[in-house]
Amino acid sequence: MRSFDEIYALAVARKGEAGVLESLQHPKPQTEIAGMADNRFLALMTKCIFQSGFNWKVVEAMWPGFEAAFGGFDIGHCAMLHDEDFARLVSDTRIVRHGPKIKAVQENAVFLSEIAREHGSAGAFFAGWPTDNYIGLLDVLQKKGSRLGGNTGQYFLRFAGVDSFILSQSVVNRLIAESVVDKAPTSAKDKAAVQAAFNAWRAQSGRSLTEISRILAVSID
Repeated sequence: MRSFDEIYALAVARKGEAGVLESLQHPKPQTEIAGMADNRFLALMTKCIFQSGFNWKVVEAMWPGFEAAFGGFDIGHCAMLHDEDFARLVSDTRIVRHGPKIKAVQENAVFLSEIAREHGSAGAFFAGWPTDNYIGLLDVLQKKGSRLGGNTGQYFLRFAGVDSFILSQSVVNRLIAESVVDKAPTSAKDKAAVQAAFNAWRAQSGRSLTEISRILAVSID
């Protein structure tokens, strides 16, 4: 496995240093994440779920309708949605009428309510999660959330500002090139290897997982 500096040099050779720096994203301060209202996490989860496998521009254009239809994504309100609400929502032209994804809003409201009861708020939970076990946070989303596995959970955390890596095809290709994994990581063993590699590059560079993820992505064709 190459050092971070060697991979950064590959990225610069491809994009130029200005191009690499322009591509970087940065996580939000933990205090900002901790201060986010619970309903904003539910809104982000919902947006990522509805955009998955769909035209994201359509969802973005309809988003004010989503906010209205789901009562501003108030956690208590959404957790208590019942059969009559679902019947109304699957006919609501303000939103994308996808029954299982609509149901996921209620399930994720329950999930976030449980987090808030245990940790004080969803923001406190996400802000306090240890960066060196980011893979563990993805596992929590996949196992306890609804429709938050794979890239959906990864993009949710990125948009929430959590320090994160996204296992895009480019990032996976770099991980394969560095012999961290030999295919897209799905097993616990491969996921642990990916986390260990990011932890090593983070220690070498002092950069966030978010920055390292972008640098890996632009370092390879």
